[in-house]
Amino acid sequence: MSRLPILMYHNISCDENISFKLTISTKKLEEQFSYLHKNKYTCFHFSELENRESIPNKSIVITFDDVTESQYLYALPLLKKYNLKATFFIPFAYIGKTDLWNDGTDKIMTLSQLKDIDAKVVEFGYHSFEHKNYRQLSKVEIQHDFDACTKTIQENGLKVFPALAYPYGSYPRKGLEKENFKAILKENHIRFGLRIGNRSNTFPFKDKYEIQRIDIKGEDNLFKFWYKIKLNQLLKI
Repeated sequence: MSRLPILMYHNISCDENISFKLTISTKKLEEQFSYLHKNKYTCFHFSELENRESIPNKSIVITFDDVTESQYLYALPLLKKYNLKATFFIPFAYIGKTDLWNDGTDKIMTLSQLKDIDAKVVEFGYHSFEHKNYRQLSKVEIQHDFDACTKTIQENGLKVFPALAYPYGSYPRKGLEKENFKAILKENHIRFGLRIGNRSNTFPFKDKYEIQRIDIKGEDNLFKFWYKIKLNQLLKI
């Protein structure tokens, strides 16, 4: 089996001195994307992994949560520049608004911005409807959340692959609640469910609803980026 690192990003800033956990500078993001390009990594969308049994040794998945406007302005051009692709996970209730589950200061992409994005570069996925913690929701509430996602997708003509990034990386972890949660994912035709975990995955995935992502933080330099991709499966970060 091969190893597949899945990178998790959030916001981007032009401020080179930014060191906030969820916000990376455009300078650092470009250094990281340049590294992947120069080292000839094969970048995948989740839809391309669904029916594969093997991947090249240097394979990677790039993901961005929340579809903030900064991703449209800064990440998208860099993905194109370095011939990479990514998955952007949408919290559907906040399209055209702000990140109201936080302090509401970061703009979320508008519908027109989402539709302007080249599907060959960016594939969309689910990030719930209202960015609520699945561990704090009942079975009925989780299904209502999925229903609201489906309605938004259909009413607005969005093309979204059924891969789901769990808000806060959180989902029911034990017993019947965990079984019920995975059953809801299956009933709603979710192909992949993503947590955090900060480890590379073996591919093919052992559990398609417990796929791990590596949190790329704003303070990470290029060496730490390399370290997380290459060594995180062996050493605790």
